[in-house]
Amino acid sequence: MKKIISWVIRSVPRKYLQIVSPLALQILGFFYRGKGVQCTVCTREYKKFLPYGRGNSARNNALCPSCQALERHRLIWLYLQEKTDFFQNKKKVLHIAPESCFINRFEKIHQNDYITADIESPLAKVKMDIHKIPFEDNTFDVAFCNHVMEHVDDDIKAMSEIYRVLKPNGWAIIQIPFFDMNLQTTLEDKSINTPQERFKHYGQEDHVRMYGQDYGRRLEKAGFIVKEDDFVKTLSKEKVTKFALPTEEIIYFCKK
Repeated sequence: MKKIISWVIRSVPRKYLQIVSPLALQILGFFYRGKGVQCTVCTREYKKFLPYGRGNSARNNALCPSCQALERHRLIWLYLQEKTDFFQNKKKVLHIAPESCFINRFEKIHQNDYITADIESPLAKVKMDIHKIPFEDNTFDVAFCNHVMEHVDDDIKAMSEIYRVLKPNGWAIIQIPFFDMNLQTTLEDKSINTPQERFKHYGQEDHVRMYGQDYGRRLEKAGFIVKEDDFVKTLSKEKVTKFALPTEEIIYFCKK
């Protein structure tokens, strides 16, 4: 199963994968029914979650068949529940590269003030380039942008654009993947420009950099006050296991 899912992720363009994967995963989920794990997003229970990832980085017990939430999504959902008022008060929200597990649930709460945007995703309401966000200054209370910055040409510019469209005291969660937790400084080199070389140096064919422990400082360059919240470390082992959460994920809570 892990090899099949890995091949699909590598071979099928993301915009098509987002359309066809929900039904296929729900069919697979029928065979995973049980009481071993529970998704924080949709609350469904399974014996275990589906594997997910590319090649050697594929992970067991990762993907919820019902809502397509991964480990990081389940953690973010729990963080929003326990550390913010996101689910209690209606807000103006910008969701860049929106994850399917969140869209309907966020829209139900924030209604027409919930705006999804992406350069190519069929799930997004607004087509946009993150380097030039088509909204006025001080428009949004909250922004989400997860696993996008490793793909963009100028990440500091993209971060600055998110900062610009947030209202004063607004906040954003801007997550990125860490392939090497010991890397001190972000690795990026314009001469690394083929899929093969990018995979070799950055861990994925469509990444243009690999972030290091200076990621928070890069967000600060864009103007944010950054809290690197080790939230998962405050949770019990039982909760981490039950929800299959990522044990090393830091939440980057960025405030204007």
